[in-house]
Amino acid sequence: MRLTKKLIPAVLATAFIPAFFAAPVLAAKDAGHGHDYRTFHTNGTIDYGEIGDSYSSDLVMYLAGNQFMVMEELIKDFQSKNKDIKTVYVETIPPGQILKKQILKQGQINGKDTNQTPDLFASVKVAHLKKLKKKGKMTEGMIYVHNKLELMVAKGNPKKIMGPKDLGRDDLVQSHPNPKTEGIFKFYGSEMLKDMGIHTKVTGDKMCKSCWAVAGKTWFTSRHHRETPQRIEDGQADVGIVWTTEVAHALATGRKVEGVSIPAPLNKESKVGYAIGKLTKAKNPKNADRFLAYLATAAAQNIYASYGFLKASAEELKVKKL
Repeated sequence: MRLTKKLIPAVLATAFIPAFFAAPVLAAKDAGHGHDYRTFHTNGTIDYGEIGDSYSSDLVMYLAGNQFMVMEELIKDFQSKNKDIKTVYVETIPPGQILKKQILKQGQINGKDTNQTPDLFASVKVAHLKKLKKKGKMTEGMIYVHNKLELMVAKGNPKKIMGPKDLGRDDLVQSHPNPKTEGIFKFYGSEMLKDMGIHTKVTGDKMCKSCWAVAGKTWFTSRHHRETPQRIEDGQADVGIVWTTEVAHALATGRKVEGVSIPAPLNKESKVGYAIGKLTKAKNPKNADRFLAYLATAAAQNIYASYGFLKASAEELKVKKL
């Protein structure tokens, strides 16, 4: 069954900072979007934004974006155990955007076509995989990790936000994942607000992105909920709904934010399950199967747990028919 999350080791945080935040100017400009497309090599090098690698790498994975902080350590460990898989292309953006704009139809990144058939696709909801099944593009999948919602606030919590019901206050400027492409809000955050009876007040019932859902009060992000910590640090927002793993990562990397826990069942811990499956026309099916098997190992589960994710059960880690 699910285990309680582990603390992030200080040494891990120190090791990770150079890899992801080596370009603070870039991070400030676009919340790190430039790191959403990475090619990992067995010699330890990482290429960024080489979109053509989505066609030629030995393993191609399009994954729900909030796993971005795990990928370097996870892929390095996987490749150390599978040295013949010399290149792994990993994309980490909102799964709804991947599904609708890169798999179900031809997509482009920076003006370049992306591979419409990655080897593996992962989302924060199994419904996305089942949609691919109906299209004849996927037959099997598994749940491999869990997460839960948390509030992110500025360091010191200057607005004294105590829990999710405070999102109904009139004195807060909020930043939330957009409901069009970001599963965290589409499936879970919006449901939490509805559970508390404040959805309309907080969102104005708007379905938009890069927009003020409620003028001057609630901003919906452009592409990635990673934009929320940036807005909080820049003084453009007081609070935002994020994954608990994002709070853990922010703290580990010294960002000027902190978390406010959301109690169950409002945190949706009982519902959030990350699902992954192999595309039926995957170019590298055997390598995809090897990665699925790797995700079920103690090593992979422990890496995810070290970043604040919740482990999947042994039964969930079995590949099953969708």
